[in-house]
Amino acid sequence: TRRVFIQLTGSAALMVSAPTVLAQGLSVKRLPLPCSPAEGKWIGSACQGCTQYCAIEVFNQNGRATRVRGNQNSKGNHGFCCPRGHLIPQENYDPDRIKQPLKRTNPQKGRGIDPKWIPISWDEALDIVADKMVELRNAGEPERLLYLKGRYGNTSHALLYGTLTKLFGSPNNFSTSALCAETEKMGPGYTQGLFSYRDYDLGNSKCVVFWGTDPFASNRQVPNVISRLGQLQKKGTLITVDPRLSTAAAKSKEWLPILPGTDGALANAIAHVLLTEGLWNKDFVGDFADGKNLFVPGKTVDPQTFKENNTLGLITYWNEEAKDWTPERAAKECRLDAEQIRRVAKAMGQAAPNVIVWMGPGVCMNPRGTYTAMVVHALNGILGSVDNVGGTHDPVKSLSGKYPSMDKYIDELAKAHGKGKKIDGRGDL
Repeated sequence: TRRVFIQLTGSAALMVSAPTVLAQGLSVKRLPLPCSPAEGKWIGSACQGCTQYCAIEVFNQNGRATRVRGNQNSKGNHGFCCPRGHLIPQENYDPDRIKQPLKRTNPQKGRGIDPKWIPISWDEALDIVADKMVELRNAGEPERLLYLKGRYGNTSHALLYGTLTKLFGSPNNFSTSALCAETEKMGPGYTQGLFSYRDYDLGNSKCVVFWGTDPFASNRQVPNVISRLGQLQKKGTLITVDPRLSTAAAKSKEWLPILPGTDGALANAIAHVLLTEGLWNKDFVGDFADGKNLFVPGKTVDPQTFKENNTLGLITYWNEEAKDWTPERAAKECRLDAEQIRRVAKAMGQAAPNVIVWMGPGVCMNPRGTYTAMVVHALNGILGSVDNVGGTHDPVKSLSGKYPSMDKYIDELAKAHGKGKKIDGRGDL
């Protein structure tokens, strides 16, 4: 058998220097013990480890979840799940998991002070919250209700986060998104009009740029990306822009270890090369009236000479910004090699429109990150990959319809206080 073959070849390798070990190794023969398939039932569910919400199956043995795998019929994860899915049983049965509300009995607070939590029933906990909310309403201060939520599902986002606070009369509802994903969505939101995460046609892509993300280890679509790795390496070019040597970088043909916070400079330089080398996707973007490329480094272009198809403002972008961002200038800013920037930009242009610029949170989780997200995602437009084969796509929406409107239930108190300023200043110019 294969097992015995490996044992014998390993023993032969030891024979030269350690004959005693060989004798010991051959004296022990381990055979597989007879066993039968585990008895239980696979039950379909969904993972909430990230916003991909992968279809999974949980193995139920005597009422206990013992194993998790990707749904075998799923086309999104191909029957696999990432470590977050595999950890669900540990998370569920952790001995330290909090299973009911806790109430603080020590009014003193501070580092090293025991809050002296005691378990209470859900009814008691809900009564405490409801009584306090009624107290705020009776005092005419509904805006003092602060609602914080973490990872969301559809009901918690639409009903608790949205409806509850509006009916109550408080503008102060906050979610994890402000710290997690808002700028990543604003990039495509202010360029493409898509305020959302993106899906990617990895199966048909000829070039993928993992920019500030490592979807082999984190982010979304981890099982899907891992399953596509061999095909991507064989048929296309993998490029990673990341200060650290991530899993994606280790698997890529090109790794650009960019200086944190300089992604905008690199994106401008790549756009500069695409335009000066005539590598923009003309079917999607458009072209000069006479077919002659007038994108010359450092020189402006007359907007009247260029006819755009599915983009808007390309010439303005060139005249005000991109014309001056040579790879040499960006190399100094980003601490990269100018020739590598030029080489990467050409690889992206030659693969267009079957190219993906996968913008992740690393791009925009810094001051003024929305602008950085905009210029990085705009490369998908210059390359013509938006809604194209092997490019970026709008995410699939599985839900249809909306919850009924609650506008007629909002009283005057809620109307007067619910439109006030949020305490974090959101909405101010």
